[in-house]
Amino acid sequence: MQYLTDRKRATGLGAAHTGTHHHWSMQVSAVALVILVIMAVLAAGLVRLGTTQQATSAQDILSARAWQVARAGNEWGLYQALQSGSCSGASGTLDLRATTGFSVTVSCTSQTFYEGETNTPSPRRPPALKPNVITTYSIKAVACNSAACPDAALAATPGYVERERLVIANTP
Repeated sequence: MQYLTDRKRATGLGAAHTGTHHHWSMQVSAVALVILVIMAVLAAGLVRLGTTQQATSAQDILSARAWQVARAGNEWGLYQALQSGSCSGASGTLDLRATTGFSVTVSCTSQTFYEGETNTPSPRRPPALKPNVITTYSIKAVACNSAACPDAALAATPGYVERERLVIANTP
């Protein structure tokens, strides 16, 4: 039977004549593993951030297109209302999905106002003024990337884009 001397105990050599080397290699590999895990978490976060940024950029482009389609709907509605003098032909749905991927629903309301006086002549007042007739047209255009706008069923989906524009025009 062999006993360990004080010197062998102090240098860390046991019956196998090794031990400290294994201990230090385990410590170094544990630290390396912690560093690798942290780097993997950071890499996964960067990939997710890049994917989110790409989706946000695509939504922004679709939003700009929807705004332009809504503007086209406003211009169409104004043209129809001003040419006919009423809102009768200025409402409807324009399907522009073949060229832009969007459709637009245009609605028109009009209101007539009388500006000026309509009094009867008297010795104290000047003769009656003829009132000015002013018609106000409100053209609302809702553009979306669906067949009908607004589409409540698709509103919660990530790819749905909808923009609304209101234009008010007065005619003398």
